[in-house]
Amino acid sequence: MAPESDVLAAVEALAVVPVVEIDDAAAAVPLARTLAEAGLPVVEVTFRTPAARDAVAAIAAELPDFLLGAGTLVLPDMVTAAAEAGARFGVSPGSSSACLAAAEEAGLPFVPGAVTPSEVGACLEAGAKRIKFFPAGAYGGIATLKALDGPFGWTGARFMPTGGVRPENVGEYLALPNVFAVGGTWIAPREDIAAGRWDAIAERAKAAAGLRP
Repeated sequence: MAPESDVLAAVEALAVVPVVEIDDAAAAVPLARTLAEAGLPVVEVTFRTPAARDAVAAIAAELPDFLLGAGTLVLPDMVTAAAEAGARFGVSPGSSSACLAAAEEAGLPFVPGAVTPSEVGACLEAGAKRIKFFPAGAYGGIATLKALDGPFGWTGARFMPTGGVRPENVGEYLALPNVFAVGGTWIAPREDIAAGRWDAIAERAKAAAGLRP
């Protein structure tokens, strides 16, 4: 498995991560191929559906070079399952010592979540400098991230805001010095994946790929 710095540096280079919910694992590989061909070879498959683990395993088997993430990892066994399925990085909306320990044991680069100064401090104490900021829109979005940069910018803490990030504001998020990437649900909505609307997803993915700073 690649070192954490390499994996998360690759996420940062792509800048925009499609965050997806997959109901049928058969759609996973076509989705990943669509994203890769559009110039955005990265995804965060949220573990919110029964098909999520099989979807991650299918992409890992067919596209080993794809930057495959697993999200909504809120329990240690979910972290372990994602790593065993072949995820190359994990993401959580929050932070728990048990999940961080499971990620370390599995060798899975892990992005915990935080929205308050105390939570950011806890992530830093655990050694995590790449942090998810969710739900970004509900917790002040750009204004809050700017405010957090004051006390935490010197530490190297950088964020991946998700939730409320849209095409009309994504450029503002990516312009912030303490944002290393954004998570976007608009690129591949659940209903488009279920219906196999690959052309529509490809169009949005191409546009997102062009947003890299």
